[in-house]
Amino acid sequence: MIHNLRFELSFKNISQLENKLNFCKSNKITNVNIPCKGLIKKDLFSSTIKYISENFQEFNITYHYSLYHQYSKNREKSYQNFLDFLKNSCSNRNYEILLVSGSNKKKNFDAINVLNNLKKEKNLKIKLGIAYNPYLKKYYKVSSERERFDRKISSGLINSIWFQYGTDIKVLQNEVTYLKKVAESEKFNLFGSLLIPSKQFISRFKFRPWKGVYISEKFLYSLDDFYDFTRDLVSFYKKNNITPIIETDFTTNEKLNFLYSIFRN
Repeated sequence: MIHNLRFELSFKNISQLENKLNFCKSNKITNVNIPCKGLIKKDLFSSTIKYISENFQEFNITYHYSLYHQYSKNREKSYQNFLDFLKNSCSNRNYEILLVSGSNKKKNFDAINVLNNLKKEKNLKIKLGIAYNPYLKKYYKVSSERERFDRKISSGLINSIWFQYGTDIKVLQNEVTYLKKVAESEKFNLFGSLLIPSKQFISRFKFRPWKGVYISEKFLYSLDDFYDFTRDLVSFYKKNNITPIIETDFTTNEKLNFLYSIFRN
């Protein structure tokens, strides 16, 4: 499982990105995700793709494309920008795309709208990943996630599902069972978010919780319990053929060694 892990990189500029990619390279990490949020959007997002394509072609990259963060002027221009991005990706076999609506969905320009339009495009052969948050109904009173999933996969353009992080394995199990049943004739690649707990992470999360990310109070006040849960989640992912994606920083030898220790236990 360790060899299949994916690692998400956060950075403020190309120089920081270069340092982190070199760290990955020196530690034989090739499966990397580039988010589209915070500072990583618009110009920096485009510069990142160009820089990696020219200098680090050995990496297996998944780019997150946020329709919210990449929105520009109006819906038509934003859609054309996304089309151009997709056409460019067809010529670059080294990366895939995770399509996300973004934390604040744009009216008539979310993942479902865009997928419906993409179905009508000629000579566009592309497969995309989509996000799925198992915790929205129980913890955020949002009941539309299953319906949205059904509409997304009906496009025929989906090849992977990316599960949002949370700390209720029973809820996650119910949703994974549902998705596998609904899409039993399809073969989707499954990925699951994994956060590696630390005192620093807990402190930051308490101060500014991540939108749509459910973490039990129990784990925010007991690092040992949080570690135990993390091992349980890793075990669940393994049993269900879900590839973990590490979303907390790992780019020091100490952090990477601790991360790997969780998978060896």
